[in-house]
Amino acid sequence: MTILENAMSETLFTLDDRLDAEAERLRSEVRAPAVSSDLTMLEARSISAWFGDHKVLDRVSLTMEAGKITALIGPSGCGKSTFLRILNRMHEMIPSASLAGAVLLDGEDIYATQRRPTVARRDIGMVFQKPNPFPAMSIYDNVVAGLRLTGIRAGRDAKDSLVEECLIKAGLWKEVRDRLRQPGGGLSGGQQQRLCIARSLAVRPKVLLMDEPCSALDPTSTRVIEETMLDLAREVTIVIVTHNMQQAQRVSDNCAFFLASQGTPGGIVEHGDTITMFDNPSDPRTADYVNGRFG
Repeated sequence: MTILENAMSETLFTLDDRLDAEAERLRSEVRAPAVSSDLTMLEARSISAWFGDHKVLDRVSLTMEAGKITALIGPSGCGKSTFLRILNRMHEMIPSASLAGAVLLDGEDIYATQRRPTVARRDIGMVFQKPNPFPAMSIYDNVVAGLRLTGIRAGRDAKDSLVEECLIKAGLWKEVRDRLRQPGGGLSGGQQQRLCIARSLAVRPKVLLMDEPCSALDPTSTRVIEETMLDLAREVTIVIVTHNMQQAQRVSDNCAFFLASQGTPGGIVEHGDTITMFDNPSDPRTADYVNGRFG
């Protein structure tokens, strides 16, 4: 290894240590307030999913507590992202996809025949792995884009206030407040991801789903996104897919370990509070995965 490679490795190691320390501080300071009674629990009951004839999930049930961050962990191909897309009716957008089971938001099944998919996707927002702002659209217009898509009307003053509020919550306001009319595609990767978070928040979701939101980001941007998640959990229930075990430990209150083996559909091996899942799991497969022995 060259001197430069050694220096880069040491820098990344130091940054990861700083992320862990910062997460501990945020847990003690940010997450201390009581959970609001207005926050919403999301519950999946006996979810099975198929792509054509291929079954990818088998009878998955999970309660995602109100005002908590639930991390979905497990190797690639075990159905975590499919499960996440099912939680806001994006799975059904794939022509060959089908599913069985129920997803309850506030006790009501989002797949009920009288429930419109657009309402479910407004109440349960999604932030994707790769930042996807509208590149030619201004930062301001990116934030309020969801209003038009969901048919929400707002005057100019209301939009101005909403843009500021959502950018503050996404940890981006101070960086962009003087260039709101510039294209969102001109922001850095980490800033674009926070812009997407702000855009999701603008329609007042009850739940925010995040599919590996930091996988393409540098450690500094990852720290900012994690701080944002910890802060947002006071106002919205969060479900995150992550392959980063340190991140799961830093930000989540609860974990669910997914696994698919020998061609069988994915399912949950074990779920519970994060500390127990990592320090004293009940299934040896969980212990092997969180300690890096496979996956």
